[in-house]
Amino acid sequence: MPTLKIENLHVSVENKEILKGVDLVVNPGEIHALMGPNGNGKSTLLMTIMGHPKYTVTEGSIYFGDQNVLEMSVDQRSKAGLFIAMQNPQEVPGVTNSDFLKAAVNAHRDEPIKLFQFIRLLDKTIEEVGMKSDMAHRFLNEGFSGGEKKRNEIIQMKLLKPSLAMLDELDSGLDVDALKIVADNVNELYRENNMGMIIVSHYERFYELIKPTHAHVLVNGKIVKSGDHELAKKIDAEGYEWLIKEQNLVVEQEEVVKRAISLGSCAANQRGKAE
Repeated sequence: MPTLKIENLHVSVENKEILKGVDLVVNPGEIHALMGPNGNGKSTLLMTIMGHPKYTVTEGSIYFGDQNVLEMSVDQRSKAGLFIAMQNPQEVPGVTNSDFLKAAVNAHRDEPIKLFQFIRLLDKTIEEVGMKSDMAHRFLNEGFSGGEKKRNEIIQMKLLKPSLAMLDELDSGLDVDALKIVADNVNELYRENNMGMIIVSHYERFYELIKPTHAHVLVNGKIVKSGDHELAKKIDAEGYEWLIKEQNLVVEQEEVVKRAISLGSCAANQRGKAE
């Protein structure tokens, strides 16, 4: 499994600098919690790693193993093993969930998956995340509840088996039962594949279910504090005020442009263009 290495990363959105020199290394088998006040660059970092076109890298580097991520298209990043699970996945009317997922799987294979093999795999995965079997025939995320959209992201992750998964507030809006199902499936995939992970969440309850090996606080576009799971627990108990005072910080919240984007859809679209 490759290591993600980010050095001195500066990123702007619509001429506003959001990230101002981020350094981060995520090795295989590590789970990194990324915390911080809203509007300070957490989602910007994940979107930039995945290649969202709204985010412009003005300085710094991102490497995944020996591959220069900034020179790769979104579908190339996906095929290299990068994956992002979105907080607000996009609805795509007219495209069934099964067709979308099958296209995403095939975009990561040398040979297309056989139909019955895919059906068995999808049915098994749907059952594992506790969704109804008819979700395969519904249009992608259209009419899905918040919890169904989040579980659908997990289905995609389980089918693609990435080397590095980024979860952007995947837990928001989930009830207790759905939260445990999501966490159980993420933990299972993590154990089976020794994958690296970056998790953005504001809730300690999620970090109790998916225990981070590392924790970072992002303020004003920079990582200002790093530690382990204990740091996440301290933030949950005491908030950020103690850290802001400790480091004499002035929090500058920016309005960040966010658009739902799916790893699988990018891969499928690129494959469709090639054909």
